[in-house]
Amino acid sequence: MLAPKEKAAHVGQREAASNTYAFAILSRLLDRLQGVKRTGAGRWIARCPAHEDRHPSLAIRELEDGRVLLHCFAGCDVHQIVSAVGLSLADLFPPRAIDHARPERIPFPAADVLRAVAFEALLCAVAAADMAKGKTLSDAERERLIKAAARLQEAARLGGAA
Repeated sequence: MLAPKEKAAHVGQREAASNTYAFAILSRLLDRLQGVKRTGAGRWIARCPAHEDRHPSLAIRELEDGRVLLHCFAGCDVHQIVSAVGLSLADLFPPRAIDHARPERIPFPAADVLRAVAFEALLCAVAAADMAKGKTLSDAERERLIKAAARLQEAARLGGAA
């Protein structure tokens, strides 16, 4: 949790939300996270509450329409993240107006995507080095390696390389 002085600073740093609902939800989310740092307009990083996290691995992004996107680079599911801070997935999306605007398609910045790919590649490299030394991977390590490989293949597919 942020100290009162830090809370005031971090709320003061963010630009005005497009509506009161978005401001309230984003403030509630950021207040419940540790190690929150603003990285740009409508963007923050923090320690993920869904796993033991010593360094920030959770990316938070507020879209212009008030939606809040979360991505844990360690692989936590968004449901685990919101549950860990006492919110629900529905809380990340403001109520929709009757006249829906054209959906906004703004992908994560290339730097965020590259960090995620680099992390998955690092996991594969560590597992390969361990196996080269004769270490047998545990079931959990093997499952995580398979997940890393699937994520790398999906990244290649989405990037047009596969």
